[in-house]
Amino acid sequence: MQLAAIIVSLVLTVVGVALLARAIGQFVRYFKLGQPVPAGSRTDNPYQRSVTLVREFLGHTRMNRWGIVGFAHWFVAVGFLTLPPTLAQAFGQLFKADWTLPLLGDFLPFEMYTEFIGVMTTLGILVLMAIRLLSLPSRAGRKSRFAGSKAGQAYFVEYVILTIGLAIYVLRGLEGTLHHVDGYRASYFASYPLVLAFQGLSVGTLQNLVYLVAMIKISVSFIWMIVVSLNTNMGVAWHRFLAFPNIWFKRNATGETALGALQPMTSGGKPIDFADPGEDDVFGVSQVEQFSWKGLLDFSTCTECGRCQSQCPAWNTGKPLSPKLLIMSLRDHAHAKAPYLLAGGGKTMEGEEKASAEQLKDVPAAALAEAERPLIGTAQENGVIDPDVLWSCTTCGACVEQCPVDIEHVDHIVDMRRYQVMIESAFPSEAGTMLKNLEKKGNPWGLAKKQRLEWTKEVDFEVPVVGRDIEDLSEVEYLYWVGCAGALEDRAKKTTKAFAELLHIAGVKFAIMGGDEKCTGDSARRLGNEPLFQELGMENVAALNMAFGESLDEDGNVDPATKKPKSAKKIVATCPHCLNTIGNEYPQLGGDYEVIHHTQLLQHLVDEGKLVPVTPVEGLITYHDPCYLGRHNKIYTPPREIIGKVPGLRNEEMHRHKERGFCCGAGGARMWMEERIGKRINNERVDEALSLNPDIISTACPFCLVMLTDSVNGKKAAADNGSAAGGKVKESIQVVDVAQLLLDSVRTPVDPEGEAETESEPQPEPVK
Repeated sequence: MQLAAIIVSLVLTVVGVALLARAIGQFVRYFKLGQPVPAGSRTDNPYQRSVTLVREFLGHTRMNRWGIVGFAHWFVAVGFLTLPPTLAQAFGQLFKADWTLPLLGDFLPFEMYTEFIGVMTTLGILVLMAIRLLSLPSRAGRKSRFAGSKAGQAYFVEYVILTIGLAIYVLRGLEGTLHHVDGYRASYFASYPLVLAFQGLSVGTLQNLVYLVAMIKISVSFIWMIVVSLNTNMGVAWHRFLAFPNIWFKRNATGETALGALQPMTSGGKPIDFADPGEDDVFGVSQVEQFSWKGLLDFSTCTECGRCQSQCPAWNTGKPLSPKLLIMSLRDHAHAKAPYLLAGGGKTMEGEEKASAEQLKDVPAAALAEAERPLIGTAQENGVIDPDVLWSCTTCGACVEQCPVDIEHVDHIVDMRRYQVMIESAFPSEAGTMLKNLEKKGNPWGLAKKQRLEWTKEVDFEVPVVGRDIEDLSEVEYLYWVGCAGALEDRAKKTTKAFAELLHIAGVKFAIMGGDEKCTGDSARRLGNEPLFQELGMENVAALNMAFGESLDEDGNVDPATKKPKSAKKIVATCPHCLNTIGNEYPQLGGDYEVIHHTQLLQHLVDEGKLVPVTPVEGLITYHDPCYLGRHNKIYTPPREIIGKVPGLRNEEMHRHKERGFCCGAGGARMWMEERIGKRINNERVDEALSLNPDIISTACPFCLVMLTDSVNGKKAAADNGSAAGGKVKESIQVVDVAQLLLDSVRTPVDPEGEAETESEPQPEPVK
């Protein structure tokens, strides 16, 4: 038994280590196939990156949002990293059954730690296995986050961990018996029942059992190593190694998710100058090797846990996009194509082969076939990613927010969109109208710029305009950036007027732009039209800098002599998309401003007593978190604080809220595209709200306001026609912005006798 155990264990060890070394080399060469990233963008502040890595791992910051799953996974992960000494001890036990590690072997804290972590790792993996079995796709279908995951690989990994955990436990019991433990000891507090069970066995039997169990532990460990080394696309196994560099190289050194700003378009690791692009510049991604090395690392790190999939609004409404399946498809394609690329293969922009036939003669046929597949293409075209998958994304960020290994799904989707839009001109036709309107009129609706100020005629107070009523913004506290929707869309204009009136009541000095401003470019950028975004953005930055009293030099840059600090350039916006673009993306174009959301300013004014909500607004209210306010900019509290201050309102949260809030369906330029597949996302969200039987659905974004209102109105119409599609909807239900609620409570005072004073021109229409 001892000889067999030694031979089997050592042979598997040699093979496993050799294959692992080869696999690591393959990964290094594979990641080098990706494009470089801008200098320092992934390596700045190494100390902070290391702190972030330790915090995310030890704190399991994403996993612990999932309750018992995070707790169980923590012990499995810690056990994997800290129990290798038990593997070393098993090697020693092959040669001497009662051998222990030098120094550590009889060290009480180490023995107690081994007992505790060994047992908790075993229990942890049993919990995770049970959760996987309870969530089988065959039972839950799309509702299972494991739908589409490679179940066989997952079960293999889980049973390996379970076997090793049990082997550690059994070996501890055998060790205790061989060491003549004849009473309870703290060092064997978990395995003591086994110590008692083995006491009747002879020394020879105990030794043979040690050899057998040590061989099982070593063999299973290195069989696992052999299997994963031969399958470098086995993310469920490799994530335990690759997650560490993937988190360390994440976009933000301080740990924030890769949301908010999109990254500028780069080629060869350098930003593209659209005014004078280089001849070799690559626009977007049309081949997997055009992703950055961080993108390739992302793909390989995916553990197929499906948390992104479970939160994705597209997947939850029957559309083909699953962030998990997208990443898995890119990973499998990249690994399959790698031998071809490593041999020098690749296509020029004209589709010609870069490598000679001689260079490619040893490339496997499967890799050559994979190289012929288009990255974006229908099933008939044998494409890796179907166009419907690409255009279903709302860029809501739910996938990025939930991913425990910091994969940056949205950036990769937008990179592929950029190539489709800029080179192939292949995108949903309705979006083309939006792009033309942005190019010609500077707004998505294609309306004349003079209409941007029409709303100011509908309020009974003066709204100062920069360049007309005041010279620059030094005379006011805030620039109110109204945005296209707030100025041009009828429902969003109610929010605009309500917020402006609240500022007027509170005595806040503010002004608006004169109508020459353009759309911020949010939809254009997320659709993939980066040049149009930059054109709109640079015009707006120039206009804003002038409005703030900064002059430009001959090259169009801000004159240092007039440059103001960010804190002196305060902008407030009612649209989270405007807030995100101006605050997070305009710094890429030379515009550095302090931008806040209107709910943040309103909360501040209420807290200061400048706005006092006194009139009750009766009813049950539920609040919808806009994705670009919540996940992208982490603003969750101010709208809820305002709702909480309005007397009479009873707030109840929808099942999916805050970090797990469900998209309205308008982000990622989806506002301008028709939904033809599955259930409309806004209908799904409204159905969730209606399940609470509310009187009011509130939000804090003009896009959300439009989408939710459209759905509610559609359901009202269906209910009036007797259709089941109407569902449970009150005829009196309203969809309003938080500012409208606050104004209704602030503007209508109650006299001592309880009768409301009337005003000649109430604006906007009070919420009942």
